[in-house]
Amino acid sequence: MRTVLLTCLALTSVAVLPVTVAAQEAADAVAPEGVSRGEITSSSAAVAASLAAKGAGVPVEAQNWMIAAANPYAVEAGAAILHQGGTAADAMVAVQTVLGLVEPQSSGLGGGAFLVWYDAQTGAITTLDARETAPMDATPRLFQDEAGEPLKFFDAVVGGRSVGTPGTPALLEAAHRKWGRSNWGALFEAGITLAEDGFEVSPRMAGSIARDADRLGRFSATAEYFLPGGTALQAGDTLRNRAYADVLRVLASEGAEGFYTGPIAADIVRTVQEAAGNPGVLSALDLALYKVKERPASCASYREFEVCGMGPPSSGALTVGQILGMLGGYDLAALGAENPQAWRLIGDASRLAFADRGRYMADSDFVPVPAKGLVDPDYLASRAELLSGETALAEVSPGNPEFDHAGLVPLWADDTSIEFPSTSHLTIVDQYGNVLSMTTTIENGFGSRLMSNGFLLNNELTDFSFRSHRDGVAIANRLEPGKRPRSSMAPTIVMKDGAPVLAIGSPGGSRIIGYVATAIIAWADWGMNVQQALELPHAVNRFGTYDLEADTAATAMEPALSELGYKVNIRDLNSGLHAIEIGESLKGGADPRREGIALGE
Repeated sequence: MRTVLLTCLALTSVAVLPVTVAAQEAADAVAPEGVSRGEITSSSAAVAASLAAKGAGVPVEAQNWMIAAANPYAVEAGAAILHQGGTAADAMVAVQTVLGLVEPQSSGLGGGAFLVWYDAQTGAITTLDARETAPMDATPRLFQDEAGEPLKFFDAVVGGRSVGTPGTPALLEAAHRKWGRSNWGALFEAGITLAEDGFEVSPRMAGSIARDADRLGRFSATAEYFLPGGTALQAGDTLRNRAYADVLRVLASEGAEGFYTGPIAADIVRTVQEAAGNPGVLSALDLALYKVKERPASCASYREFEVCGMGPPSSGALTVGQILGMLGGYDLAALGAENPQAWRLIGDASRLAFADRGRYMADSDFVPVPAKGLVDPDYLASRAELLSGETALAEVSPGNPEFDHAGLVPLWADDTSIEFPSTSHLTIVDQYGNVLSMTTTIENGFGSRLMSNGFLLNNELTDFSFRSHRDGVAIANRLEPGKRPRSSMAPTIVMKDGAPVLAIGSPGGSRIIGYVATAIIAWADWGMNVQQALELPHAVNRFGTYDLEADTAATAMEPALSELGYKVNIRDLNSGLHAIEIGESLKGGADPRREGIALGE
């Protein structure tokens, strides 16, 4: 292992963070040798408690505020802001800028995000769409060869061709302007310090680099950073990124304009357009024109709850809402979490929802989307009747939801776009009662594999359908200039009687939808606390094959599901769920499949 300077962001001004008795006992069990309970610093005690609790079904509990995200460095950065009186929007800025440094394979300044916000003062839910946009010079044939056939996935991904206009920096500024209280510049201090002083490479980051070393080695700037001297970074190595620190300073002093114009923007454009072997068409004009869009939340009823999230261009809220809406008439609580019939209902509801997703869901600024019709209770009740049998549906096809504009029945072909699991999710509740659920991404792990100014550029354009038409019929999610590709990200806030009771989301490509839906079912129907719901073994069905999480109790269902008529695939299912339950106290959970934690005060 290379010489390591262990650097951990300290909450220097934070008093001891309260944790549950069970969590404190867990922290005592993992306290450093020779350090008594009373001598553990506030930061290390809380982090140790959260790490120990998340694998044992024990949520972290707090009264005033809470944060759950994918890396301890990032969570501590956000916790410091919340402790100092910042809002969830303020903390998000600190969290995202640190995540882009310590978890660069999943999200960052070169990507985009969807944010769902509950405003405690107004009682309203709204969303911010910071999805990347297709360059104005892009055409529907961008991902086709000379014969009009779709490119192979990684032939399209690696290089400049796949890069869309980043949205994350604009989101940071937009959220802070709407809901922030803290000094803008101070929100970047944690990221700057870690980038300059160095941070410890995590096992997950090191493993991701090792698995993708061939692609990371294609471009010199990327190779020099992740494969110094030709050797992949190892867990425990100290990594510094002064170029990234410089970008954060520009954001701190100039705001998002300093990213979308000037030298940073010029280098992004140069990197994309001069990518060896696979150049792209992103321009300075694309960056200068980028705007975050505030959109109404998409909500669907489930039992006594309203499940709200990000509507088009994301398919997340609509598809999660459809799954839950179809299941509302079935007694999943009585069936229980281990009953194959419960999973038959969940699996086939998901298949029906994914059929609608493939036909109808895309960027609603470019194509008509029946957003209300897809989650209309009467429509979902009619779809739910298809679930009344006792075996798997032999055939699944899209339904006929009512379009929002009377008489409009556009003809779309089914989409075939590919989504690989990467991405990250963070959930925050502040002391003022505001709730934030945000999913953030650069799409595939390490995005386009291009680096500019110390951060990776996304490959979000490959979330479009590579085909523009099928049998002469247009595909709704086809690529068009300025359009935002369809996503599966599903940042979610669950409401009851007009108040938030759960905030949740996950990475995981198109399986995000199943991860979020089943975690809500586990919490709402099966009596699991928020941490237990995140630890539930995964069973996901999108297109007919039932994916069961390897090395978990889910594999025991393979014979029964096969007998019900499903093809079963046992495989790793690497979610990254982070959630906070909101009630008399705040209870936070972090997915044990990743490195995240929950902290609160």
